[in-house]
Amino acid sequence: MAIRKVGVIIQARTDSSRFPKKVLAKIEEKPLLWHVLQRAKKISPNVILATTNRSKDDIIEKIGIDADVKIFRGNKNNVLNRYVKAAEKFNIDVIIRITSDCPLIDPNESKKVVRKFIKNNYDYVTTDDKTYPKGLDTECVSLKVLKKILDVTDDKFEKEHVTMYIYKNPKKFRIGLVKNKKKIPTTTRWVVDYKEDLEFVKKVYSKLYKKNKLFQMN
Repeated sequence: MAIRKVGVIIQARTDSSRFPKKVLAKIEEKPLLWHVLQRAKKISPNVILATTNRSKDDIIEKIGIDADVKIFRGNKNNVLNRYVKAAEKFNIDVIIRITSDCPLIDPNESKKVVRKFIKNNYDYVTTDDKTYPKGLDTECVSLKVLKKILDVTDDKFEKEHVTMYIYKNPKKFRIGLVKNKKKIPTTTRWVVDYKEDLEFVKKVYSKLYKKNKLFQMN
């Protein structure tokens, strides 16, 4: 089997509908997005920040440069196309997808998803939302699968939400699930969708954050 190049792709833009500019919010003197990127670099050395080609997202690119990751800029609404083009540009054929609002993502848990994907030759593997709290979500999918979806879908929602076609058509794909062995209530929110989520994350970082040392889920 040919060696497959693995990389993390994180989509980000400034204008979130529920909480605008949340990725710019400061946590321990750095933008939330910067922290997500630092954690992503512990999953794979190949991290791509995929933002839009609009001038309002120039600040996103600057954060990516500061975090020392690769940058790709593309279409705002066709995020699926952005993923495909970003992966092609940097020769990534196994894509790890985490979202830019997850500053508590645990690289060790994310790596479990990647290992299962590669070992079993799946089309798509994800964390189980029935055993993981929201905010540790990790997906792994091949570029080949994303290109196939891009070719067959005309649905705007499916183009905006990268893996939605897989959820709608599970019988067309070999899908794997990684379950969490720790008993953490799945009602626990470790994602930043609202201002109260941000306040929680700030408190966690104030207690646990140390430069050059990553605190984990446990």
